[in-house]
Amino acid sequence: MLSAYIDPGTGSMLFTILLGAITTLYFFAQKFFFKLKFRLSGGKVEKMNSNKLPFVIFSDGKQYWNVFEPICDEFERRKIGLNYWTASPDDPGLEKKYEYVKCEFIGEGNHAFSKLNMMNACIVLATTPGLDVLQWKRSRNVDWYVHTLHAAGTSAAGYRMFSLDYYDAVLLTGAFQIDEIRELEHKRGLPEKELKVLGCTYMDRLWNRLKDAPSAAHEGTTVLLAPSWGASGILNRFGSRMIDSLLETGYNIIIRPHPQSFRSEKELMEELMKKYPDGERVHWDRSSDNFESLHTADIMISDFSSVIFDYTLIFNKPILYTENTFVKDPYDAAWLDDDMWKFKILPEIGVPLREDDIPHLKEVIDSAIASDTLSAGRDKARSEAWAHIGESAVLTADYMIQKQKELAEKAGVETGKQPQKAKLAAEV
Repeated sequence: MLSAYIDPGTGSMLFTILLGAITTLYFFAQKFFFKLKFRLSGGKVEKMNSNKLPFVIFSDGKQYWNVFEPICDEFERRKIGLNYWTASPDDPGLEKKYEYVKCEFIGEGNHAFSKLNMMNACIVLATTPGLDVLQWKRSRNVDWYVHTLHAAGTSAAGYRMFSLDYYDAVLLTGAFQIDEIRELEHKRGLPEKELKVLGCTYMDRLWNRLKDAPSAAHEGTTVLLAPSWGASGILNRFGSRMIDSLLETGYNIIIRPHPQSFRSEKELMEELMKKYPDGERVHWDRSSDNFESLHTADIMISDFSSVIFDYTLIFNKPILYTENTFVKDPYDAAWLDDDMWKFKILPEIGVPLREDDIPHLKEVIDSAIASDTLSAGRDKARSEAWAHIGESAVLTADYMIQKQKELAEKAGVETGKQPQKAKLAAEV
């Protein structure tokens, strides 16, 4: 009996080719149908607008619900219809009891991309990078693709190459991100995208949550160790040396590894958790919600994780960061001439932690907590990276509704008549 093995990478590539062929065939058949209808109607046929969804949000993972929930809530508050599509069967959005927002699970992985590639919508909002690069192709029946950044900092450091190139618009958290995207567009010969600085819904939600939360109650100083994953992460580089030195400080320790560490570095995690079990002084935080750890800790130790900005800008506390070992080759950052804002601002909001400092961590921690200079640096970083604090959901909804209205009016000029659903949304 013959059998064949196809490795996952090859299988994914073959599926992408097949998906592209199916999508092409779909649009070819659709084009043929409308040409035929045009001839039979004597040239009085409109574009395919009758079933167009005015607003769609796509989430490729339940972890992004904290980004999209404030926007969904805003559409619900305004009584405007919105479709929320998710690739997570356990997305919290599916449990919400909305009247105007329709939350739908569209399948995982390639099943989701198959539906996205043939969708018929006016405005599509997503945090997913790589539109029209890999499996997710631009649908010919979507008028406007919008990417929203879900964290403060440098987008070029968080995304692989070409991740934002084929979006029509990008919603930014801070004005400094404009120059980075424009530089990439210029070097790649791309048309300029529409860029809007509207803040960060995720950070706004944490900000409001913090205002309503009681003061963190704990005895003594608490240190949060929150590294990224991979060979350059703290736990891979320093591991037991770092934890042993933290224990010698006499402080309480929260260790919150990146969730990917438990998948990609399972052996290391098991080794460290066995050597340093949960106890009176050490707590391993694996919860999906990081609020309690961020709220409780007096200082954070990290590397290049984006949680740095959540902690220091929202909770207004100091950080220690290890030397920059970020390898930018696979990222958009490799195309930028200047150093990324993320790494230029770090010395102003935190204290660099060198390998020689590990044996005397207590002194470094105490100095950082007492520093007034770092407090001023956090204020500066916040003003540069996080615009419109508390207003992002409202501004994002405003943008989507206004853009849909512009596109509907343009379509009305071209066809002589607006699609019914788009017209209704434009009038709200």
